[in-house]
Amino acid sequence: MNMTALGLWDDQYESGDVDGDDLVGQARSAAKIVHGMGPTDPALMQTRGLLVGMLTEYAKAVHAQEHHGDAGPHMYRAYGLANFAHGVLAKAERPLLARGCDVRPLL
Repeated sequence: MNMTALGLWDDQYESGDVDGDDLVGQARSAAKIVHGMGPTDPALMQTRGLLVGMLTEYAKAVHAQEHHGDAGPHMYRAYGLANFAHGVLAKAERPLLARGCDVRPLL
């Protein structure tokens, strides 16, 4: 849900309807929420860490963009972390589904 909401904030930022500092705040808030989750499955724990890093790098990228800096390195890291998270979830999809945790909507 937070990722969907953040996507909407990003769309509004791209269209000029939302200030970059607001988007940075939303990304940091989402990172705190994800960090506060307590999964017990190793794949979900690893994914949580990757998503916190991704959101943090994304916030840094938007901040850099807003202050006429280079957002590229931060976005590069954010995309890399997102890809790693996807890979972890894809690999754990069947075992998690067998335990009643369906991660298919996230893939």
